[in-house]
Amino acid sequence: MAKNVLIVDDAAFMRMMIKDILTKNGYSIAGEAENGKVAVDKYNETKPDLVLMDITMPEVDGIQALKAIRTIDPNATVIMCSAMGQQAMVIEAIQSGAKDFIVKPFQAERVIEAVKKVIG
Repeated sequence: MAKNVLIVDDAAFMRMMIKDILTKNGYSIAGEAENGKVAVDKYNETKPDLVLMDITMPEVDGIQALKAIRTIDPNATVIMCSAMGQQAMVIEAIQSGAKDFIVKPFQAERVIEAVKKVIG
């Protein structure tokens, strides 16, 4: 059975790009969210195998959303995405339970490598 992935990014084109990379590699998309608040609601609805989440978003950022999701489901698998130069945020994300992080702009190979590493 294909693994379900929830894609969270405030930029529609980034969600589209990630969705394209994942579907081409046999993953199915559980849903999309444009901010952390929507991400937490969607996580509850869809219970995806993996969340690919941007750190910097309006309303609720990725780290707050990560913490909220991990409160709901301590076993949640989350990979954070961040732009270059956000090392402190990446460290905080890992300490908050993220399994990996991908730096933007990212390569399709790196996305798939990270996803395979955490959910197979």
